Amino acid sequence: MGDAKIRCALAYRIDGGSAVCLAKYDHANEYEASGGAGGELYGGKNQDYAAAVAKVIENDPPSGLSEAGTIGGFKVVQSDMHQVIYGADTDAVCLAVITGLKYPSRVAIKMLQELYKDFMDGFGSSAKTAAVNSLTKKAKNTLKDACTKYDDLSKVDKASTLLGKVDEVKSSMQSNIANMLKNTEKAESLAEKSDQLNEQASVFKKRSTSLKQQMAWKNMKMTLLLGGLIIVVLIVILAPVINAIKN
Repeated sequence: MGDAKIRCALAYRIDGGSAVCLAKYDHANEYEASGGAGGELYGGKNQDYAAAVAKVIENDPPSGLSEAGTIGGFKVVQSDMHQVIYGADTDAVCLAVITGLKYPSRVAIKMLQELYKDFMDGFGSSAKTAAVNSLTKKAKNTLKDACTKYDDLSKVDKASTLLGKVDEVKSSMQSNIANMLKNTEKAESLAEKSDQLNEQASVFKKRSTSLKQQMAWKNMKMTLLLGGLIIVVLIVILAPVINAIKN
């Protein structure tokens, strides 16, 4: 189940074991982001997706925070339809992205690493003290640009592009094989019909030959019968004449 699309991007500050949402951007439609199709991940229809992801981060914090100025300790947590990929830096600034299950986690991590640089360049000083959701409007374009760029895997991941081409070739080969099998079946069917026609022609030839012989025999019998009848008639007619001549 799932797809290979990005749902949303979020920024948190991990403060005393709690994940405080600083900014969020919903890249998917409002119905899905509010929980209409999220199910387990979003925590139900009335559960805010940012709060649901915050619980995921709190339950399983990023491990082995990276060196200063970088984001690391990435975790991947999956539900039945989505996955959350997140990591944090040494100052406990945590970035997360929600994607479909088929979205490669390695590409999502690459996105977070790139997003982290842009986010910290613009809002790094504010992130340490910002209130809940206070950076959502300010960071919207930064989060949006990252989601838009990485939503199309063919533009950001060579492996995905190659796999896509492999799938196209595979699909084409399967189609060609299917057509070959259909053609083979048609050829076999034509061969069977040809054999049947040859067999029927042979039977017809045998029957016509037999019928011809029967007709020839009947003609011969009729000829002999007519010949015998003519002889009898001649005898009947000529016998009195011969007797009269003799007398």
